[in-house]
Amino acid sequence: MEKKITLPKHKFHIKSGDTVLVIGGNSKGQRGVVKEIIVEKDRARVEGVAMITKHLKPTASNPQGSLEKTEGSVHISNLKLVDPATGEPTRTGRKANEKGKLQRFSKKTGNFIPDRSAEAGRK
Repeated sequence: MEKKITLPKHKFHIKSGDTVLVIGGNSKGQRGVVKEIIVEKDRARVEGVAMITKHLKPTASNPQGSLEKTEGSVHISNLKLVDPATGEPTRTGRKANEKGKLQRFSKKTGNFIPDRSAEAGRK
């Protein structure tokens, strides 16, 4: 059976690779880089935030068993983008740049936020 692919209901204010500040929940006040966005659940995995402990059973290769710490997910509404230019948390908006393409901008400073995919050479 094929896995059903769901499209996002809307655009998110953060993308993978952005530095964010957690503004709510148990990890409130922590900063980290977004590793992955889980579109189906409106959640994101952030490096070093919302750590969970996973218990691994003993196996032939690991007879002792172990505890593995991994990042849990945080709801998108609890994350605020950190402006790369100033290092301050900011709200974001979208407006057309000089080429006419919609691009994110900082509502605090009014400057455009550089697109990570353009820096990596992807489309």
